[in-house]
Amino acid sequence: MTPIRVLIADDQQLVRSGFRMILDAETDIDVVAEASNGIQAVELAATLAPDVVVMDIRMPQMDGLQATSTICTTHPTVKVLVVTTFDLDDYVHEALHRGASGFLLKDAPPEDLVAAVRVVHDGEALLAPSVTRRLIERYLEPAQPQATPGVTASELGLDLTDRELEVLLCLARGRSNAEIAAELFVGETTVKTHIGRILMKLNLRDRVQAVVFAYNHGLITPGDPAATTDEA
Repeated sequence: MTPIRVLIADDQQLVRSGFRMILDAETDIDVVAEASNGIQAVELAATLAPDVVVMDIRMPQMDGLQATSTICTTHPTVKVLVVTTFDLDDYVHEALHRGASGFLLKDAPPEDLVAAVRVVHDGEALLAPSVTRRLIERYLEPAQPQATPGVTASELGLDLTDRELEVLLCLARGRSNAEIAAELFVGETTVKTHIGRILMKLNLRDRVQAVVFAYNHGLITPGDPAATTDEA
């Protein structure tokens, strides 16, 4: 199996060294380079084409937000995992809008960093559905009314089948693949296939952006009763 190639971008040497030590200890992960600022991160991403960039937010010369935006725009196959000191801060919201595939707190245990790199690389949801839902509800303002029950994808002007629209709404409500499968009476493999098609048709990078898309386009709004499930 080809290792996941990781670029670490952080202005603190100790943080970079710690992340490298944790990630290089895994047989399926290979840290290919380190960057101490956003400019270096962009340049190394262009020359090395890593699978995942572990990106700090506050860095000199070019911050992680601009670096994330540039990398995700010019190298769409590269996934960005943002690390931050503050839980659910405004930087995280902005990073997701600029193309990041998820975020992790710097005080998370080492195993969470390893798991996050793997999950982001695989294109799955980095966060537990309930955590993703809290993030979206806190930072995204509903721009339009919620989609009414029974509305079709074509009526909403979306290039999706009605089943794909159902899956997208389930994603936006924080459902896991297993929960979507149970709710729609299909297999998890079928759910994964639908999600892949949704991402392709809407030109989205991953599940996190699919959730953002649904909220930004008024398909679902914060406070939707259907979005309140028990914590995982």
